[in-house]
Order: sequence, then structure tokens, then C-alpha cells
Amino acid sequence: MSGQGRTEAVLALADGTVFRGRGFGAPGTATGEVVFNTAMTGYQEILTDPSYEGQMVAMTYPEIGNVGVNAEDVESGRPWVSGFIVREHWPEPSSWRAEQTLDDYMKRHGIVGIEDVDTRALVRHLRTAGAQQAVLTTEGGDESSLVARARALPSLEGQDLASRVSTREPYDWTEGRWQLGRGYVTPARAERFVVAYDFGLKRNILRNLVDAGCRVRVVPAQTTAAEVLALKPDGVFLSNGPGDPDAVPYAKKEVANLVGAVPLFGICLGHQILGLALGGRTYKLKFGHHGANQPVKDLRTGKVEITSQNHGFAVDTDSLRGTAVLTHVNLNDGTVEGLAHERLPLFSVQYHPEASPGPRESDYLFRRFVDMIDAHRR
Repeated sequence: MSGQGRTEAVLALADGTVFRGRGFGAPGTATGEVVFNTAMTGYQEILTDPSYEGQMVAMTYPEIGNVGVNAEDVESGRPWVSGFIVREHWPEPSSWRAEQTLDDYMKRHGIVGIEDVDTRALVRHLRTAGAQQAVLTTEGGDESSLVARARALPSLEGQDLASRVSTREPYDWTEGRWQLGRGYVTPARAERFVVAYDFGLKRNILRNLVDAGCRVRVVPAQTTAAEVLALKPDGVFLSNGPGDPDAVPYAKKEVANLVGAVPLFGICLGHQILGLALGGRTYKLKFGHHGANQPVKDLRTGKVEITSQNHGFAVDTDSLRGTAVLTHVNLNDGTVEGLAHERLPLFSVQYHPEASPGPRESDYLFRRFVDMIDAHRR
């Protein structure tokens, strides 16, 4: 087995449940909320998604690491997960694009991992008991003390995680999507100027905006509406990000000041912040939606999209009744997946249309955004 010769590792959940396995990646101790991801591919994009700040991720697909890691597929400058939980870590990648092993990558970035865990049992437990705080360690310790430490960890509710992952300074982005044999290509035309709030941006979102014909300026999460409008953008994008949308009241305030002044498009945390800015409420889901296989129905067209998702909070439908229109719904649990305004130029989705990882059938939303910009400019 891939775990032979490795140190023992322990995962202790706040409710007293304990899983034992073998460590890989960096040695040490990690803490965070444990969630599970049902994607069969894309572990590198998952590791580097800033929306996972404060969380440990358990992969339901059993073999992880078989395609290694490369510099092109990262979604940000570094991994953000605090711990990684897998059934079997594969130490010898088989991919022409691999540049290093997953184990070496995790060691370099200080990410603690555990393998030889019954991830099916763990996921079934989380679906019943809910996502919860935990301690993952390769440094020993008795189970009772590890469980007590997990119980003492603060909940993600009320924590402003967006400010931890956001850029500190504005910057311009011109890189488009990846093409076989060419890498990431910069399109020749950029007919629209978009300001993108960074609450935990994934790079492929920016690439899709560029491919749709936008010149993009990325700004920190705490940028004011006045500062954004002073740049004279054609549209404003509200990015994905980690944690509780109620814990970033500054974003709610500034987005409320942008509503009606400029076309708005939000994804994930940006969708939730827009919902709050319109006067709605959000709430924490029991175990969230994390994976690349979530069915979402577009209520306007009747079409069903298989989507990539990563969030632990949702917008309360009833709180926006009479203000915003429900446009998309999750077919698994009926939660809100999309909002729009009947009169004002704005819309948002809870899922990730940038397909990193995941299907690409939702990338029409970037074209919808630029069409909305063009209609507003006329």
C-alpha cells in the first residue's frame, strides 16, 4: 500500500468520532472544519481554491495523486486547505503534465494529509452529523485530548475569512483560458472594463472574463463602492470566497451602494453577498455542497446543468421575495442557486461556471454578463 512506512495519523472530530490512518504530505497538526468533496478529478484545483480557507477536505474518490501536480493548474498562489483526507494517496503520478508528486507539493506548502482512512464511513457520518471542526495530527496524543481540542475550535460562522485570502493591492489581469499546445493565451480584444472584487478569487474565473472580452482590474475585498465607481467600470464582478457572508458586513454595505449604478455578476460568496445587499438573509448548510456533479435547474429555460460547487452557506429564498427573482435551484435539496433582478442589471449564481474543476456547460454565464454590460451601455 502507498501508506507503508509512513507515520500514524489521527483525525479527531468535535463530536468524539476518531479515524486513524497514515500521514502523508507535511508532518504536524492541522485544524479546521471537515467537509467532503465528491469530485472525481481536480484535486489540485481544490487544494488551491481560496474558498477552502479554514477547512480540511475529504475526497470521496478513492485514489488521489495519480496525475501529480503542475504549475498550470493552480487556482491561486498557494494551497488553502488546512488538511487533506484521502482513502489512498498515490505516490507515483502518471501524467505527461505532472511536474511533482502530490506528496512533495503538500510538504513544500506545509499541508498535513492522512490516508488509509475509510472515507466512505467518514462521509456518511458527516452527512448525518454535519460538517464540524476537527484536529488532524501526525504528532501523537491521546484521543480524548484531541477531541477536546477540536471541540474548543471556533465555528466558521462569524469569522471574516475573505479578508485573509483577498489580495492586498489592486492588480490587472489579462490572461485568458488554457489551450492545448499554447498554454494560457491573452486575447487581442478587451472591449469592456470590469472591476473584480477579490473575496477569494479563482484564477479561471478571471480567465473566463478575459475570454469574454473584458479587461479586468482585481481589487481587495474592502474596496469601497466610491473607489470602484471612480475607476469608471463597465461592470463589477463579485467573486467566490470562504466562510460566512454575514461576517463580511463591509462587503454587503459597498455592494448595496453599487446596486443599480453598474451591472453586477456574483459567483458563490459573491452571490451570497449580493443577496445580503438586496436585503436578504443567509444560513449555514448542514454539510454544504462541494463537488463537480451538482444538478442545477435553470428555471427560465428548464435546462439542467451539472455544476461545480464549493460552499457551506446559502441564501434564504423567502427573505428576497418581492425583491429578487429565483433563477436557478439545486435539484438535490431545493436550495437557491441563482438570483436576478427584474429591473436592475444584476444576477448571481451559487455554483462555479468557470469549470475548475468541473463541467463547462455553465460558462455561458460569462457571455450573459457581457451582454448585460453591452445592453446597459447603449
